[in-house]
Amino acid sequence: MANELFNNGKHICVKFSDLSDSDKSQAAVQSNQFLIVSDGHGALIDPGGNMTYNALMMGMGKYFHFRKLNYIFASHQDPDIVASINKWLVGTECKVLAPAIWERFLPHFCSVGNTEDRIIGIPDQGMNIKLGDATIKAIPAHFLHSEGNFQFYDVTSKILFSGDLGASLVHHDLAAEPVTDFASHLPTMLPFHRRYMTSNKACRFWANMARTLDIESIVPQHGRSFVGKPMVDQFISWVENLECGIDLMTQDNYRVP
Repeated sequence: MANELFNNGKHICVKFSDLSDSDKSQAAVQSNQFLIVSDGHGALIDPGGNMTYNALMMGMGKYFHFRKLNYIFASHQDPDIVASINKWLVGTECKVLAPAIWERFLPHFCSVGNTEDRIIGIPDQGMNIKLGDATIKAIPAHFLHSEGNFQFYDVTSKILFSGDLGASLVHHDLAAEPVTDFASHLPTMLPFHRRYMTSNKACRFWANMARTLDIESIVPQHGRSFVGKPMVDQFISWVENLECGIDLMTQDNYRVP
């Protein structure tokens, strides 16, 4: 199901939350894919793996013809983010923007020669990306969770596509609905963040940066979104104080079996 996050007639942001159907593939984590269309230009954010490719290609047709795709934005290198890029590179003339430190790893998902002059490395400090007349900002989110990790802030819609930060492990039927009660939502986020986010130091740096942006919604790559400034502020404050990753490690986690 396509869920319009923003639509002013010229600029559209769409979320697909049920393409990796957990009823059909119980071993696969639910994931969201995103399409931004602006003045006839199109970009996919974290398009996913092979199990989402066909459904995404058909689902985006209501908004944009897949063969005209300009960009794929990849937050990091995980299979649920970009395992399908070989098919997109074959079927379109798009460029792939991905963290520079993973630029030479992505060709392992592809046939030999398909990535030549097609992958653009995002430098550690991030960058501004033009999509038609719109600007998408690649925002540093290093170690949350990948060593080289980016989020994508759409200046027009004021949506921050946050990748794995904010992810919740829920059934795809729930993923389309925004969070309404932060406290009751916490159990779906906390185990994931404690294990997959690296440290509170990275969380605090991110929170300081996020507060400098005018954010109306934070939309993760898994699960439910945080919509409206009060919910966004609550999420940022939670991340700022989160203990996770190496904060929680002890010698008991490093013992020979």
